[in-house]
Amino acid sequence: MSRAFVKEDDDAVEDLPDRPISTAPNLVTTEGFAAIEAEVAHLTAALAAAGDDRGERARINRDLRYWTARRGSAHLQPPPADCSIVRFGCTVTADRDDGRSQTFRIVGEDEADPERGTLSHVSPLARALVGKEVGDSVRVAGHEMDITAIS
Repeated sequence: MSRAFVKEDDDAVEDLPDRPISTAPNLVTTEGFAAIEAEVAHLTAALAAAGDDRGERARINRDLRYWTARRGSAHLQPPPADCSIVRFGCTVTADRDDGRSQTFRIVGEDEADPERGTLSHVSPLARALVGKEVGDSVRVAGHEMDITAIS
């Protein structure tokens, strides 16, 4: 049958593709897990309040699927008992070769926000830092960094 004679549904909402989910282990801090729980609760409430807005419901459902999957795969990591070497959850201060000093806490992927001082454990910089001690240097993206503090 020709598509020319099929009535189009003008109110149809395109299915939104699922948000990509990382294949890396979903390590999370206590704060990160609480943020995931809060997002699931927020989206559940938003879905109930969305009414008949099919586009909004589709967006909320997509995000709810993502956060529910992230909650289900979360591996809660206790705060590190020892930060004599860089580990997940530690805060690292390093001097860059351009003279700047930067401080980052190594956290889960969904918690990471470098502008706020958190860095994903799967980022190249975090992977270079893990296992290092104060005084060690790492080279990432053509820049040298010297670790000056770990807490």
